[in-house]
Amino acid sequence: MTKVKLKLPVLFLFVVALVILPVLTMKFVSTEPSEEVTDYTMDEVIESELPVINQTTTIINPYTDPSVSIKKGYYDYKADEDSQLSSIVKHDNTYIQNTGIDYVGENTFDVVSILNGTIINVKDDEELGKSVEIKHDNGMISIYQSLSEVYVTKDTIVTQGLVIGKSGENKLDKDLGNHLHFEIYENGGEVNPLNYLNTEISLEKGN
Repeated sequence: MTKVKLKLPVLFLFVVALVILPVLTMKFVSTEPSEEVTDYTMDEVIESELPVINQTTTIINPYTDPSVSIKKGYYDYKADEDSQLSSIVKHDNTYIQNTGIDYVGENTFDVVSILNGTIINVKDDEELGKSVEIKHDNGMISIYQSLSEVYVTKDTIVTQGLVIGKSGENKLDKDLGNHLHFEIYENGGEVNPLNYLNTEISLEKGN
């Protein structure tokens, strides 16, 4: 009888240990945080909360020479009479409203791209001289005429400030002598370049 009483508590404790120990072990493992899972979750949260940045840039002048100035401005229908008269091009007894800006300098000067873009046309016209057309990343088009030299070709990708040619002369407005005729088109129509140059714009197409 004595031997039986001594064995029962030992057996009982052994059975209890077999049942309770795995349960405690599972609870301990399941409640311990995993660094790998936590780090991944935090990265997802941080990335999803990052704001979308709207990229902008400032349009530069189509030249770098500080001696360059405007000789003839854009013809603005809303401008006063004196401004309109000074923006008329006379050619073979014909008066033409200026669709851009004419820049003159003391000497032949470098002509640069006002924004990043792609060359969509390079021409050599008898009346207008050599010209370059650039379509920019936001859909706007800039035109550079009366060039004496051109350093780019069609389909070339250009960056803002890249020298694309040099100022020159043309027959349409020969009284200006050495100059650059510059135009900007947006949504298919010409606009006053002065309303765009040295201003910040969005790089999103159509804005």
